Order: sequence, then structure tokens, then C-alpha cells
Amino acid sequence: MAAVQSSKLLRKCVASPTGKHSASVIFLHGSGDTGQGVRAWVKEVSVPDLAFPHIRVVYPTAPARPYTPMRGALSNVWFDRYKISQDSLEHLESIDAMAKSLGAVIQEEIRAGVPKHRMIIGGFSMGGAMALHLACRYHPDVAGVFVLSSFLNKDSVVYQAVEERARAGSPLPELFQGHGTGDELVFHKWGEETTALLKKAGMTTTFHSFPGLQHQLSRPEIELLRSWILTKLLPDSLDASGQ
Repeated sequence: MAAVQSSKLLRKCVASPTGKHSASVIFLHGSGDTGQGVRAWVKEVSVPDLAFPHIRVVYPTAPARPYTPMRGALSNVWFDRYKISQDSLEHLESIDAMAKSLGAVIQEEIRAGVPKHRMIIGGFSMGGAMALHLACRYHPDVAGVFVLSSFLNKDSVVYQAVEERARAGSPLPELFQGHGTGDELVFHKWGEETTALLKKAGMTTTFHSFPGLQHQLSRPEIELLRSWILTKLLPDSLDASGQ
């Protein structure tokens, strides 16, 4: 059962585990949505639900801010964009400020007894891009990152951060990426190129294409994501310390 919670900075919707809490997933919504909204969408498309006996799934809500692609209108977005394009520069000031706010959400999970290697960060659309910045630049010791119908700008600082960690032999989170071939907002090729560049930089990546799927979630995608979370990264057989 999901419950709405609030913290000093971000409102959250939380799907609590039915048993002992030993791992966490942080799921970031797309632009204009809320944590409650994406939580309801996940429940609508997935059977079984994206809920677990040992994993708490946290759905934060981005605060409303002026959004340039909407001519400065207020929207619940993780960061600003100059435009929705691979070729645009990143709005790093807003990205980095939000990374600090989301860091507080991660710290709440740590205080609950979950180490970062038992956490996954991910999201849909803009939430996926924010998750990559958060996981690859600020918290690279998390277990994994998932990115659904999303992309990074061609000159994203994430690629450099991944390459530097890989060159130093430092650990990096594993990437799960999914994208519909019918997506006309965030083109499928943008997602493919993002995965290819992250793999070239040194990440372990998996890319799943969903024929005909538009800019949306789907049951097959959530089923694959659920399996990746449970079988590869956050199995119930480990306790919170990883012993």
C-alpha cells in the first residue's frame, strides 16, 4: 500500500515492503507529473505490481518551477531544459541543485538502515535523465540505475563522469534502459545513442526496445524491470549489509 509522505524538501509517495526493509528503489517521474501520478501509472500497467516484500519504492515529486520548453510556465520538473533536444546544452545549475535535494531522499533510506549498494535509482523520461546524473555523478556506489523513455544530451557531463570512474577502476552502477520504437517525443534513437555512449564510457548496460510503444510505460517493460531488480541487483536473499 502506498502512502504519501513529506520531507523538508520533496513530497514523496512510498510503496512500503510487506516484510523486512532491506533495499530501496527511488523512482523519478517525468516532467509535469508527480510521485503519486507515476505510482498510479505503474500500478495501472503492471501485474504484478512493482512492489516487493523487502524493497521500499519511493516516488518523490519534483517541485514546481518555471520550465523553458513551456515558455516559462510552472511545471513539476526535476530541472530546466533550454529545449528538448539531444543537441542542446544541459541546464547544469538546475540539475545540480536538484541532485542535492534528491540526495536528502537517499540519506533518509540510509538512515532507515539501507546502504547505497542496496539501492537503485531510476525514472521515466526526464526522471530517467535526472537518475543518470544522480547515480553516475553523485552516488555511483548505488547498485543500479534504470532509464525509461529517456535520453542524455550528446555532450552530457555524465559521459565524462562515467569515463573518469571507469578509467580509475572505480565501481559504476549497472544500467537498465527501455524505450518504445513509436516514441515521437523522445525518439528511440536518442535512447539507443545514450546507452551506446554510456557503454563506450565504461558502464555495464542493457537496452530493451519495445515495438510500437509510444512515450509511455508498458506492462512488458515493467515486468522486465521488476525481474532485473529482483534477480540481478536486489534479491531478497541478501540482508541490508550484503552479507
